Amino acid sequence: MNNQEMRRLGSYFDDIVAQFPVEQPTASLLVTHLLPERPAFVRAVARMSDLRAVLPKPKSISPDALAAVRRSTRCDPLSREAFGDPDAATAYLEELAAGMPVVLLDIGGYFAPALSEVCRKFSGRILGVVEDTENGHQRYAEIDKLPCPVVSVARSPLKDPEDFLVGQSVVFSTEALLRTRGAIMVGRRAAVIGFGKLGSSIARLLHAKGVPVTVYDIDPVRGTQALSQGFPVAASLEAALERADVTICATGAKALGHQDLALLKDGSFVASVTSAEDELDLERLPQTHTLTPVGEHITRCTSGDRHFYLCNEGNAVNFLHGASVGPFIFLVQAEILAGLSALSRGDLAPGLHEMPARDRAAIAATWLTHFNDRTS
Repeated sequence: MNNQEMRRLGSYFDDIVAQFPVEQPTASLLVTHLLPERPAFVRAVARMSDLRAVLPKPKSISPDALAAVRRSTRCDPLSREAFGDPDAATAYLEELAAGMPVVLLDIGGYFAPALSEVCRKFSGRILGVVEDTENGHQRYAEIDKLPCPVVSVARSPLKDPEDFLVGQSVVFSTEALLRTRGAIMVGRRAAVIGFGKLGSSIARLLHAKGVPVTVYDIDPVRGTQALSQGFPVAASLEAALERADVTICATGAKALGHQDLALLKDGSFVASVTSAEDELDLERLPQTHTLTPVGEHITRCTSGDRHFYLCNEGNAVNFLHGASVGPFIFLVQAEILAGLSALSRGDLAPGLHEMPARDRAAIAATWLTHFNDRTS
């Protein structure tokens, strides 16, 4: 970002922080993609709370952004294993924020497995969680009785522009990888697994490029939505995969299990919109397939006389090309800050929550003031 863009972004976050004050001194932990623009958001979190640690998502770390954040904030490694163990997770929180009220800012439900035990054992108080993604939303929703409030922005209307643009970047990056193998999307059949916000965006963009698309979603409601938009809907995952030259997985919740890999069309490509650990079951892949790098970010996976190509080791393909969605990402970041403000009051009941429409409207109005470059 140039100096003018940085000043604009700083002014925007100044206004957001002023609109959504924190009601009491509050500590925070922040899981985030540490992309080039992200230090400004980290600084905003640190202004609103006592930011005890940043936990960068491991497949999306800009070295420059990491260096910038480390100058003022502790950065620790992030893994599902670290927060899957309640004792380890509690010990980590005790080290960082013993006796303090804490808000956990999450992307992908990392705190979900141990949340109940952590809330019970921690010497401070977990005021709640703000969750950014559909994958994480689902992980918290699966907890039988949430021990604290979880403010989810995953289904917010403010995410719609981001989801559309992420869909564009996924399609762009998938085709860019195909081109390294002398292939293009046009003339090939695609399967989109999952017809949520991202999957539907990807399907529409592929269709606009002239690519025949088949959709599969385990939710029959989404199946009807896909059909109403003109997409063939496969009756089974096998039916979706058997003719697809390119499969794009967009569920956030294990689109393909290990046994499903045998259903892939011979010679087809597989791409994902999120991390491999969330979208694909690849743990046993090295035992059942011969893995051969055949170009930058493409692996040929061979079993017997059949093979498929795995893009970016199963991780989000769009991060290979920056994953930029422009200033629209700042809408979502502002709603995360608003969620931090809401949780700092300490009066939300345990369970899933969304931000009120009036707060979203205030964020959108502030964003338009700063980022809508009107010419008249």
